[in-house]
Amino acid sequence: MNKDVKSIKKQISSIEKEMGMVGFWTDKIQAREKVNKLNNLKNELEGVGKYDGGGAVMTIFSGAGGDDAEDFSAMLYRMYSKFFKKKGWEVFLIHKNENDHKGYRNITLEIKGKNVYGTIKNESGVHRLVRISPFNSKSQRHTSFSMVEVIPRFKKIGEIDIPDTELEVSFARSSGPGGQNVNKRETAVRVVHIPTKIAVHVESERSQEQNREKAIGMLEARLYKKMEDDKKKKEVGMYVSKSTDIEWGNQVRSYVLHPYKIIKDHRTGVETRDVDSILEDGEIDAFVEAEKQL
Repeated sequence: MNKDVKSIKKQISSIEKEMGMVGFWTDKIQAREKVNKLNNLKNELEGVGKYDGGGAVMTIFSGAGGDDAEDFSAMLYRMYSKFFKKKGWEVFLIHKNENDHKGYRNITLEIKGKNVYGTIKNESGVHRLVRISPFNSKSQRHTSFSMVEVIPRFKKIGEIDIPDTELEVSFARSSGPGGQNVNKRETAVRVVHIPTKIAVHVESERSQEQNREKAIGMLEARLYKKMEDDKKKKEVGMYVSKSTDIEWGNQVRSYVLHPYKIIKDHRTGVETRDVDSILEDGEIDAFVEAEKQL
């Protein structure tokens, strides 16, 4: 048995014994602290992460495949939007880079609700689409790739300490909501973490300072996700990070629309031939449920 698991089980057993003792509830404040600790330990034992109960930020990046990949990113965006709506979660656009065909080079969303991050965190990875390309005059079969990145939504900055010397901050005119005043001023913010080269772009807020604060919060979350991925890599030998090539061989799920129709998750083995319910209606519950075992 893993030493950490053994230690957690020992602590749980100790607190449960204390709770059965006469006088445990005499000091209500101390008792409440013990109960909270017990719940946290049980969550940890079940693999529930620190931020699983909160919101998330999802970015979809287009990889190899040109217009087809950018169209695939738009398909994934619509799929996830339907899923989020069914869950009753709130979704806010943080940034998008759209092409002339209504596809996305990249798009970032903030999702608010209960257990959002814990539910969708394992959607992270490279997704592969095989179909007859609508952008090819010869109607040839085409393979394209998009990458989904899910990070926790930090409610406040300072969750992870990042020295100012490691940050590179730049400003640009916003193309997002906020009216004419926003577009005239440089309110959009791009923050780069120099050691890792991780970059975040935010233009959803009305002021430069609000966008800067949200960008740093997202950067902290991406660094947290990177640390978690690195930890998993050491423990299990499997993970996908931003440095992973968005191309053949690294996909977590395939969406095959030609010559036959099937969507299959390569990690869990879950598959379905009802591709329309997945891509058009966002019925990805079976995939998400199976990912909880990863």
